[in-house]
Amino acid sequence: MEEEAEKLKQMQTEVDKQMNLGSPPGSSMNSAMNLSFEEKVEVDGRSIYVGNVDYGATAEELESHFHGCGSINRVTILCNKYDGHPKGFAYIEFADKDSVQTAMAMDESLFRGRQIKVVPKRTNRPGLSITNRGFFRGGRARSRFTRGSYYYGYRPSRRARGYRRPYYSPY
Repeated sequence: MEEEAEKLKQMQTEVDKQMNLGSPPGSSMNSAMNLSFEEKVEVDGRSIYVGNVDYGATAEELESHFHGCGSINRVTILCNKYDGHPKGFAYIEFADKDSVQTAMAMDESLFRGRQIKVVPKRTNRPGLSITNRGFFRGGRARSRFTRGSYYYGYRPSRRARGYRRPYYSPY
């Protein structure tokens, strides 16, 4: 039993070595997270956004569709983090910036029966968030205790729109 456990450990270490040697350098997700802002801008300058992508599309199909535009480094199809289903758009990183202009000609082309949208990828600026829009979204707070309600003793004239007599009114 102990001999089998040792054999399994040796096999596991061999597989781990092969996995580390077989992957190209810089292909891990951590290396993409450790890029400086200038490097991210440079990578985004070589990338495009592809919208209205079919949910069943694969990275290989997108790569073959944009193969004529230039050498492709990476195809990323974004998925929902909760259920894992694709979101319907992708990013394609090319080897050079000239390929982005070539890929722009593929805008409104058909991919798996859908008309795709191709635009250059924009760079997110650190510190800017589109989700923080302030406390009140509509400008002013709306509640049942605003001016014009019966709670403040304000009673609209009979000509005002929506005027109803209270049930306790003697008139």
